[in-house]
Amino acid sequence: MNDQYAELYSTYQWFVPSQFNIAQVCLHRWAENSHEGRRPAIFFEDANGQADTWSYSRLAETSNRLANGLIRMGVQPGDRVAVVMEQRPELAAAYMAAFSVGAIVVPLTAQYGPDGLGMRLRDAGSRVAIVDAACGPDLLQAQVRCPALSQIIGLGFQHESIIPWRSLLARQPDTFKPLPTRSDSPALLLYTSGTTDAAPKGVLHAHSALIGNLPGFVASQNWFPLPMDVFWTPADWTWAAGLMGGLLPTLYFGHPIVATNARFSAPHAFELMERYRVTNTFLFPAAIKLMIQEVHAPREHYHLSLRGITVAGENVGSHLISWCRQALGITPNEAFGQTEANYVVGNSFVKWPAVAGSLGRPYPGHLVTVLDESERPCPAGVVGEICVNRYDIQGHRDPALFLGYWNDDDATRARFRGDWYLTGDLGYVDRQGDFWHVGRREDVFLSNGHLVSPGLIENCLMTHPAVANVAVVPKPDTSRGAYIKAYVVLAEAWRGAEREALEQTLQEHVRTGLSAQSTPREITFTDALPISSTGKIRRHVLRQREEQHKAETSTHRP
Repeated sequence: MNDQYAELYSTYQWFVPSQFNIAQVCLHRWAENSHEGRRPAIFFEDANGQADTWSYSRLAETSNRLANGLIRMGVQPGDRVAVVMEQRPELAAAYMAAFSVGAIVVPLTAQYGPDGLGMRLRDAGSRVAIVDAACGPDLLQAQVRCPALSQIIGLGFQHESIIPWRSLLARQPDTFKPLPTRSDSPALLLYTSGTTDAAPKGVLHAHSALIGNLPGFVASQNWFPLPMDVFWTPADWTWAAGLMGGLLPTLYFGHPIVATNARFSAPHAFELMERYRVTNTFLFPAAIKLMIQEVHAPREHYHLSLRGITVAGENVGSHLISWCRQALGITPNEAFGQTEANYVVGNSFVKWPAVAGSLGRPYPGHLVTVLDESERPCPAGVVGEICVNRYDIQGHRDPALFLGYWNDDDATRARFRGDWYLTGDLGYVDRQGDFWHVGRREDVFLSNGHLVSPGLIENCLMTHPAVANVAVVPKPDTSRGAYIKAYVVLAEAWRGAEREALEQTLQEHVRTGLSAQSTPREITFTDALPISSTGKIRRHVLRQREEQHKAETSTHRP
């Protein structure tokens, strides 16, 4: 293929205007034009299959009414407005309304539960929350522990503590001029998912973060948009992945996005993609694993229009890539980023070679390297920490990097060495310039003197047909420090297999595919793994389980 990477990367330059507002570029500029305003912005299906189409004009009118309501409620620029809703058009309208009045949007999900919601609402100091019926009960429980949260706008349910969405909007005009905001004004307060044992942190982003996100989005989606492109992702729009990797960039380009609040299943996902002729999608590896299990040969059952798939959140692995190529006819583009710096490294197989298993290369506009413990660039093939610079190769500030952790300057400073942001992810760069992920710093461990990358072993096990999902963690051991243990979820067809023989088979599979020192000494078969709401394996839960078991064993030892 024609490798265009060097030219694309070396010539890219950021253009960040001094005045910039996400709502203006994602919604109002389209709705202000009568022709553009009639185009579909959101195709929505609820959990019962009821369908509705929202045009850009309808979305803008709803957003404008809500923005006027927020102003009447006393919301000022810089106030934090929490939005706790499922994937639906009103969620997009709520975001745009808050952006329009200069507020900071705090996207939250009911999957946190009352305690998790309460902790984040208190930390953010949110005075106003916008919530739908699915999330309302948990938010009302959380409100008791959030003295600053005095006003709640509720959609689709009644409660004495809320202002009904319909009543509020019915009294407001449908026109509103967004307040002018600087591009570096705070716009989003995103909370980390808590997949490690550290407390979730509030990550503050400016309006310009959308600009910083666009090169990676465009490249990983095979140069989105083409004229008939339609986007869909099962990732919640309250997460950085669904928001910055789906909703906002799709609306920025004036294209339609599909939304549903139905529970994810592989058959329903394929039905949606067929019905709305979805061309581009963002998927977590966990979603692809379910597709593999639940739908055999999807192109024989569904007429798909897919031309681009971005995959991120966990190591993708050669098995998932091969399945996408064979079953969907598309090479997925793996992308790497974090809540603090999204879409900084990845693949774009239509523009440069994608090496299966690698993270890819830095997307245009981002300066990324691997540093050793002395903060020096590592030679090719040497493992270090993946780091992102505040500035690109042209010396311009990278707008994808976060402004800082909310109310925690010490934590912000701790994540930087000079101009380098430390991701906490270990990896290396090969001689061709491709990045390879070894694992989170807290997930990688030593066993008998050897550095163990859980992701490498997990990817190997996933290539065996018996394995539907897997997590590898250290099991404390007095002589070795730790040995390798795997938690395996079996594919349905293998759940009746004799476990001892299957454990030996899987151990031999790793021994042959990798090495003897990478082979799990112990395998536990389980019905499910602890998974975060973003689809990531919560390995720290399993590590704590092993540490607790060792402590209990030591206590009861005679």
